[in-house]
Amino acid sequence: MGERALKTAAWIVSLLCLAPIVAVAFAAASGTFDTWNSLMATVLPRYALTTVQLVAIVGVGTAVVGTSTAWLVTTCSFPFRRTFEIVLALPLAFPAYVLAYAYTDLLDHPGAVQTALREITGWGPQDYWFPEVRSLGGAAAMLIFVLYPYVYLLARAAFLKQSPTAYFAARTLGHTPWSAFWRVSLPMARPAIAGGVLLALMETIADFGTVAHFGVQTFATGIYSAWFSMGDRMAASQLAMCLLVVALAFALLERAERGAAKRFPAGSRVETMERHNLGGWRAAAAFTACVLPVAIGFAIPLVVLADMAIGAGKSPFSPRYLGYVQNSLTLASITAAVTVVCAVIIGFCARIAPSLASRFSATAAGIGYAVPGGVIAVGLLVPFAALDNMVDAWARTNFDVSTGLFFTGSVGLLVVAYMVRFIASALGAFDTGISAIKPNIDAAARTLGRTSGRMLIEVHLPLLRPSLLTALLIVFVDVMKELPATLIMRPFNFDTLAVQAYRLASDERLNQAALPSLMIVGFGLLPVILLCHTIGRSGRPQNRVIRPQAEALLPAV
Repeated sequence: MGERALKTAAWIVSLLCLAPIVAVAFAAASGTFDTWNSLMATVLPRYALTTVQLVAIVGVGTAVVGTSTAWLVTTCSFPFRRTFEIVLALPLAFPAYVLAYAYTDLLDHPGAVQTALREITGWGPQDYWFPEVRSLGGAAAMLIFVLYPYVYLLARAAFLKQSPTAYFAARTLGHTPWSAFWRVSLPMARPAIAGGVLLALMETIADFGTVAHFGVQTFATGIYSAWFSMGDRMAASQLAMCLLVVALAFALLERAERGAAKRFPAGSRVETMERHNLGGWRAAAAFTACVLPVAIGFAIPLVVLADMAIGAGKSPFSPRYLGYVQNSLTLASITAAVTVVCAVIIGFCARIAPSLASRFSATAAGIGYAVPGGVIAVGLLVPFAALDNMVDAWARTNFDVSTGLFFTGSVGLLVVAYMVRFIASALGAFDTGISAIKPNIDAAARTLGRTSGRMLIEVHLPLLRPSLLTALLIVFVDVMKELPATLIMRPFNFDTLAVQAYRLASDERLNQAALPSLMIVGFGLLPVILLCHTIGRSGRPQNRVIRPQAEALLPAV
């Protein structure tokens, strides 16, 4: 493949990634003001207020939990600190909606906690107050304990890169460890922390399963309701446009903060921070602060789901569930392969022909992560449904044959939606790997007569094998967990594990929803285990490499 062909392919992929955004904007603009006025008078203020409240709570919660745990495991010495360095990332394996199913079964009125409370105290249903899990606060809690690892990973990497000189200087000037952290270490790590928080917020506004299960009305649930319940595509498009504007604003902020974090000086690489040896109540407090997020976000829901699955008596090897697994694995495998190939084309084109056009191509492709799955689904269905109608009308006129829905509701269009949504993660892993390949290698390959295509196949791909494997794994698991795009775009009678878990939970059959949920978590553990292995393998002298390794598993928005 020549350089011109690579550039053409890169532009095709980039334009395909931009297509849903353009389609949503066009569909929203083509709607009447009557639709917009109706939305403004009815649901839009409620969706906006609820979304803002959810974003605010999740932003504060992930910042506090992620930053505090990162600081504790980086600068303090207390029991099981080395273990917490790794296991604090484990909640990433849980989709937020799966966590919601587990805690609904545990904390709802018929659940184990309230049942035990009534048995111990002898109270009746009206004799006590218990926090309502099916609420805005409950949804925010689920999202906080699933998404805080975004902040933890980037904040820990930022703390590890800091030179301890400034911190020691603050201590010699009479500042306490808390004051030195607040005045010196935290401001230096602020861009990384803000980047992690903004990633968590993008996931929050894109979430559908959690808020739908808890009955919280946000833009994400509004898009689904407008499309399916009301059958109003214009309303769905205009709601999607509102959500898209917010998502893109978060994406631009995250990109700016991540760039600022990379410009902060790391200080001397040979200096190490002397850990504070905690004892007594301080050690107990640090241990508690680290164990609670892991327990709430991973251990407790895992035990609850396992108990629910055993109680339901469903076999994961029954033909029905094997069909769900086959559908999920087929979609995830095809999408992972297609997405990584597209990421390699875009990333390699930016490598061999750096220019404003290639940077725009990479940015346009990577922006898909900021676009919620429901918005991408609407953005693809609107133009392709129109195309299906045009093809069908032409076939009826000329051949008296109906072609039906050729594109809409097909596996191919669903794969395109997944590719647009998750190519940013593959680009992040590719960029991390190719940044370690020196330009001299490219020059040597050129002098030996290798074309761009042969250089990619014979030189870069073998060197990039670990990064590409990471990208495949990340996209594979992301597709396994994706819910809103799958619900809207899946072919008829083509259910995945995520769809089956959502349908059963929607019918209040939580015990039966536990088995597909556990399967999703099992697949989600794969990249998290890889990340934990990377963190555990990185010792203190090599701490400067943790950030790029961690960012390989985070989306390159």
